[in-house]
Amino acid sequence: MRTLAREITEKVGQEVLLQGWVGARRDHGKIMFLDLRDRSGLVQLVSTKDKGDARPEDVIEVIGLVKERPASMVNPKIPTGTVEVEVKELKIVSKARELPFPIDTDGLELNEEVRLKYRYLDMRRPRMNRNLRMRSKMTMFIRNYLHALDFVEIETPILTKTTPEGARDFIVPSRLQKGKFYALPQSPQQYKQLLMVAGFERYFQIARCFRDEDPRHDRAYGEFTQLDMEMSFITQNYIITLAEDLFTKLVTELFPEKHISQSPWPRIPHAEAKAKYGTDKPDLRRDKKDPNELAFSWTVDFPLFTEQSQEDFYHGSGKAKFAPSHHMFTSPHPDDIGLLETNPLKVRGLQHDLVLNGYEVGGGSIRIHQREVQEKVFDLIGFTEAQKSQFAHMLNAFTYGVPPHGGIAPGIDRFLMAILGEPSVREVMAYPASASGQISVMDAPSEATSEQLAELGISIRAKKE
Repeated sequence: MRTLAREITEKVGQEVLLQGWVGARRDHGKIMFLDLRDRSGLVQLVSTKDKGDARPEDVIEVIGLVKERPASMVNPKIPTGTVEVEVKELKIVSKARELPFPIDTDGLELNEEVRLKYRYLDMRRPRMNRNLRMRSKMTMFIRNYLHALDFVEIETPILTKTTPEGARDFIVPSRLQKGKFYALPQSPQQYKQLLMVAGFERYFQIARCFRDEDPRHDRAYGEFTQLDMEMSFITQNYIITLAEDLFTKLVTELFPEKHISQSPWPRIPHAEAKAKYGTDKPDLRRDKKDPNELAFSWTVDFPLFTEQSQEDFYHGSGKAKFAPSHHMFTSPHPDDIGLLETNPLKVRGLQHDLVLNGYEVGGGSIRIHQREVQEKVFDLIGFTEAQKSQFAHMLNAFTYGVPPHGGIAPGIDRFLMAILGEPSVREVMAYPASASGQISVMDAPSEATSEQLAELGISIRAKKE
């Protein structure tokens, strides 16, 4: 039976079977020292060249005797540093050619396109391995926390309908209905609101989202992951308090070296944040050189609308005066409902943004649940009748009894990036797109074959110069 590296200290005096990669090799005459690496860590092997000329990154299988190291040879830097394995048999399972780059550095000094092309090698680095394992622990913690509060995890469709929500859609042609297209979801926003109509009351999902927008260091191109939550019969204060409790406990459990600078987290009105800090996502750390300080805050009391600009045309017709500052489903503040008719720019929205160390890592709101209010917002942002018809399913659902509801959707990628102090969200994702929008490891996107296009009823014409 295979023994993992982390188990080796409990096997002193025993013969064990180890399998993994050669992490490093050190030659001392006829004797060589090998670091064997598996999913659990490292262990030192002592062998001779006649047993097998294993090289770095070869996959090997070893049978050997676990021995305590001499006191002078103990390595306190690794958990297995008190022992070593005297190799009796060594089998090279798979030879590795020279790697295109070293993996014993953090990798940030390398060209990113090259790293992403060989991402399966890049992820062998301790830093990348640690980041992705922490991501897994984080999502498991979240699931356990929410299940304990009676949330139901529900998957919503990936193939959905194109609607003008705020970013460009990725569209997918239909083979069965030629000339029509699905869209990949920018978020589960409409589906989760319909789940509230369905009576589930508490929903969550570790959701994949897709937006065809330009990449930034804190935004992934193409696809990203968010914790999507929606609740019925709650207040904005309840949402904020729940999220604060969730992430405080998550930090305490998974990142004990980190410290949260203020508790409860400050709630800053949007106008105050802009006036005082020049941004609605202020970095409130007391010591920005401290890698372990976490400064959370909430930005609230956003304006429901802004003056519509060229960049906002996807929201409406491009002719309207107003654009939603968050999204078109955010509820107006109840005290400001009357201003929808007289002065929409003065209407506050029940929006809340979660900010961590100067990054917006999540946003949410109380949603509109009255059909007439939703239709009024559509009118104010300039939706045509055709655009309104794209949301007919929601407006119709709102006629069957819909509870007041709201939620929040923290980004898993951005949250972990900020917690770990990584320079980009791509450092906490397994297979991200590059800054140029390419999935380098697969060389995607790629051209479709003429047969595929014909089956979909699609033809491609060369652009005239």
